[in-house]
Amino acid sequence: MIGKGVLTVYRKKILVPLFVLLMLLTRAMPAWPAPENEKGTPAGMDTTAESAVLMEAQSGQVLWSKNPDKELPMASVTKIMTLLLAVEAVEQGKVSLKDRVVASENAWEMGGSQIYLEPGEEFSFEEMLIAVAVGSANDASVAVAEHLMGSEEAFVEAMNQRAKKLGLQHTHFVNSTGLPARGHYTSARDMAVIMRECLKYPLFRRISSIYEYDLRGGKFKLWNTNKLLKWYEGVDAGKTGWTNEAKYCLASSAERDGLRLIAVVLGTPEPRSHFRESIKLYKYGFARYKVLNLMPAGATVKSLPVSKGVSNRVDAVTAGRVSVVVPKGEDKGFTTRVELPERVTAPVAKGQPLGYCVVLKNNQEVQRVPLVAGSEVKKASLVQQINKVFTRLHGTR
Repeated sequence: MIGKGVLTVYRKKILVPLFVLLMLLTRAMPAWPAPENEKGTPAGMDTTAESAVLMEAQSGQVLWSKNPDKELPMASVTKIMTLLLAVEAVEQGKVSLKDRVVASENAWEMGGSQIYLEPGEEFSFEEMLIAVAVGSANDASVAVAEHLMGSEEAFVEAMNQRAKKLGLQHTHFVNSTGLPARGHYTSARDMAVIMRECLKYPLFRRISSIYEYDLRGGKFKLWNTNKLLKWYEGVDAGKTGWTNEAKYCLASSAERDGLRLIAVVLGTPEPRSHFRESIKLYKYGFARYKVLNLMPAGATVKSLPVSKGVSNRVDAVTAGRVSVVVPKGEDKGFTTRVELPERVTAPVAKGQPLGYCVVLKNNQEVQRVPLVAGSEVKKASLVQQINKVFTRLHGTR
């Protein structure tokens, strides 16, 4: 019979070496990659944001998300829609960047971030937009809204109409600034769609990428609140937001090697966390996806016969880049198919839609890019048409 003291010593002699051996074996084990779920999202991938989306800008495909349709306050990220309406007004010729914008008392009364407009103070429309995009100025946002629509209320109505036109179902605006208000909300997916629309306009990309700007002859300096412009390579657009209710928010975009991504994070908890969480999304996207370029924009796909035109043929060219975003290592099996009429009838305007270039993956359609006329073809006069007929007949003899 083994005594109690002997048994204790025996246990220590056996168990202690086993414990040490187990620890050594555990440390020596390789760190295998984390398993993936059915959707291909890494099990360890997460974000402190209440709602987040990583979107591929060209197709609008969501590559990763967390609560993408959760309705949340967005703070000054609101101003992305304000800027969208403003740059579209410039594009449509409704307003000029050189227009003088006069600050009202209503704009002067705005709190939060601002450029401290005085009632009656003037800036060009372009400088007001820069104040909104770079300095997140609430007073400038209201001044822009009033200049475009006559009142902020009318402008907000236009914001909601534009959201409806974009098909957004989880967004509603109450003001042009993002200051706290009941019923003012968006979702990460909806904001990514708005951001994608903004990126179509070079003016938005230009003013959104300005990091510092001097106002009032250098007496007032603006610093862009989107620090990712300096902190993460490829970021060239975006808008931050913060209020107690919304916490820290950011909608931004970055491009590397032809791949443009949009990252939206809403409701991150502490200072700078919206930058950290956005970088996490970008690292995920750029590490896993690539662009497969099939045709450049403006590439001639086919020359079509033209009836009753001063020219006999017109080139069908790609309206944009024909490319697809694919997971790295999955770039095989893509083909293209052209959908065009046998001939077109003059007059033909340059840029007129003619058909499509369809991209297929293993014979399944994944994308279609419009094909347009590469040049104008005017309708031939009756005399010109008769001469062409005689010339054609003479050539067949």
